Amino acid sequence: MAATVRPVQRKEFKFRESSYLPEVLRGLAITTRQFWRNLVGQRDIVTLQYPEVKKRYPNRFRGRHRLMLRDDGQVRCVACMLCSTACPANCIHIVAAEHTNTSIEKFPQKFEIDLLVCIYCGFCEEACPCDAIRMDSGRHSLPTFSRSPQNIGKIDLMEIGSLSIAKQGGKNA
Repeated sequence: MAATVRPVQRKEFKFRESSYLPEVLRGLAITTRQFWRNLVGQRDIVTLQYPEVKKRYPNRFRGRHRLMLRDDGQVRCVACMLCSTACPANCIHIVAAEHTNTSIEKFPQKFEIDLLVCIYCGFCEEACPCDAIRMDSGRHSLPTFSRSPQNIGKIDLMEIGSLSIAKQGGKNA
């Protein structure tokens, strides 16, 4: 089967259409008009004056992580590793240690989260059986010039945290 070829009639542009000068001038006029409108009227500006005016986060915003505390001020985490197992980004690193109190089995000797790797999915919060980690701090990760401040440890996470009202240990506690 032979292919049929149809010639396409190309439109010849006039000088005004082929030169870019009218379109460049039109774009410059739009930019100048918008500049003066924003400078004088300031009615179309959507920029916030950030340090003074902060945007309100939605109710479902997942902010920075925080570790919840027990009544005695210790961390609620029992180092069960469920949060680090559920994390798809593998950004939570926990080193467990035996607790001196016999009623508490383990505690995290080291608890670190790499915020540059974290995707803020909330799986760690959902996987935690003892309400030890939450992401409702209302804070976002601030930009930094180096990577080291984005690795937050147990002490930093506990400073953001607060006492948890959840009962630990199930029915009998």
